[in-house]
Amino acid sequence: MTKLNKDQTASIPLGLAFALFGFAVYSTHDAVVKSLQGYHVFQIVFFAMLFSYVPFSIARIIENKPQSMSPANPVLLVTRALLHVGALCFSYYAFSTLPMVQAYVILFCTPLIISVLAIWFLGERIALPRWIAIVMGLVGVIIVLRPSVDTVQLGHLAALGAAICGGSSAVISRKISASENMATMILFPLLATILVSGSALYFVYEPMPITDLGLMFLVGALGLLGQYSVISGFKLAPAAYIGPMQYSQIVWAIFYGYVFFNESVDKWVIIGSLITILSGVIIIWRERAVSKVQANVNTRNTRMVSAPMIKQDKFDEEDWL
Repeated sequence: MTKLNKDQTASIPLGLAFALFGFAVYSTHDAVVKSLQGYHVFQIVFFAMLFSYVPFSIARIIENKPQSMSPANPVLLVTRALLHVGALCFSYYAFSTLPMVQAYVILFCTPLIISVLAIWFLGERIALPRWIAIVMGLVGVIIVLRPSVDTVQLGHLAALGAAICGGSSAVISRKISASENMATMILFPLLATILVSGSALYFVYEPMPITDLGLMFLVGALGLLGQYSVISGFKLAPAAYIGPMQYSQIVWAIFYGYVFFNESVDKWVIIGSLITILSGVIIIWRERAVSKVQANVNTRNTRMVSAPMIKQDKFDEEDWL
């Protein structure tokens, strides 16, 4: 194992700052989504795509200068695109109906799901530390939610669906990233989301006052700013450092939930959240060292369109594992 050189080490604090800022922006994005009561999730998704993901995806395609738009794995690309649509819609619905902390804790199960799916789809063998981390994560979720027949809502199932879709999409991304063009990996989920949400918009559209249209635009703008900030973080610091920064969102969830949505947090929510966060950090660091699949650390989470892994040419894996 070699050490980071002086230039690499110097850029890490700035990378962490970009990532923390980006994830704070994402939490603000989620709070605005939650505030848009009375609109169907497909309407919110459509305008988020229009104001954020479309320009972002076009910019990334231009940046990567694709040589060919022909897909090498059309079936997996379509499957991944549909999973992305599911993850996006499920997560938006979860934020609109659940306390923000509960939605985040369930979404933070995505690395756990990736680890389990990697057994079947990537032929991985999970060592004892990762199994312990997986169990820890599940225990943390149970402590936060304290599920019963009376307390489980559709929002909880939607958040779980988002985590499953996001985890499945990440595994497929890793499986095909070596053979697939970056442009096709960006375009397929982009087009799928526009087609699905745009088609549904005809049936669910509700007229919007100018203030709500402004909030829709704000959702898109915040998503765009968050994506560029987090990507900037990945370009300045190793993914193993940036990935765990996503868990800072739980702090913002507590803040926004308390200030704007009158959501209370007891000691068990804090304890369970910390356990789930610790399990996710363990999995991220462990998988960066030994796994064929990264625990979604090179993409923001299930809602980030640019699911292809972010190349970190500045950092060789042996430099920081």
